[in-house]
Amino acid sequence: MDGLELLLIAVVIFLIPFLWEVLRPLPLPLVINRRTRELYYEQDGKLYHSPWDGITAAAYEFATVGPNYGRMRHAALEVLMHRYGHPQERVIVPVGLPIGKRLSMQQGFWEYLRAFMDNGPWFDEQGRHSESDALIRSLTDTNSSGQLIGAFWAVLVEKYKANKGRNYLEYSDVVGIVGGAFFAPMFAIQKFTYNIAKRRSRRQWPELIRERLRPDGPSTRLIDLEREQGLDV
Repeated sequence: MDGLELLLIAVVIFLIPFLWEVLRPLPLPLVINRRTRELYYEQDGKLYHSPWDGITAAAYEFATVGPNYGRMRHAALEVLMHRYGHPQERVIVPVGLPIGKRLSMQQGFWEYLRAFMDNGPWFDEQGRHSESDALIRSLTDTNSSGQLIGAFWAVLVEKYKANKGRNYLEYSDVVGIVGGAFFAPMFAIQKFTYNIAKRRSRRQWPELIRERLRPDGPSTRLIDLEREQGLDV
């Protein structure tokens, strides 16, 4: 087997999962529309929504017990939404962070959402309205393809300054830098694939939602449309 055949095999192995991830329909995320002050959620082709003002939400803590891992603490943050045009059909939708194992983290995330909806789009560390997006950028401005290298490099710089350049490099630091460089191409491909799939998923929302996500779209809420139709919501 020559080099050309190996290259063709590698291309096929790469293209099949890439096209699968890009072309297959993705589950639509929970969308928070600050302009119309409402939330949207899609499940099995059914559209659910809830106005932000007067929304029903709950944060609670619970624990699971198993023979292999003992007692594990969890926390959840959920909101109540109803199906568009069918207010009697309701679902409880989780909106909290999946990594949150403590109630305080889920409550903090809710305060973040509240600051965004009530004081945003930009706010400071205390949740007050701000004309600068510096805080939001500091929380979201990450480069997936180089975040491991950047994180380890920041640690090395701190160690270098603390030890004044003497005997600051450890074996784990070298492993971190080499590992970050090794996985950087994988992270870059992952980010590229996700961005393409994310753009495609936006077109899967009904036109009723897409037009409200535009800056110049209708300002009426879905619950207002339901009330115009005579529904008791």
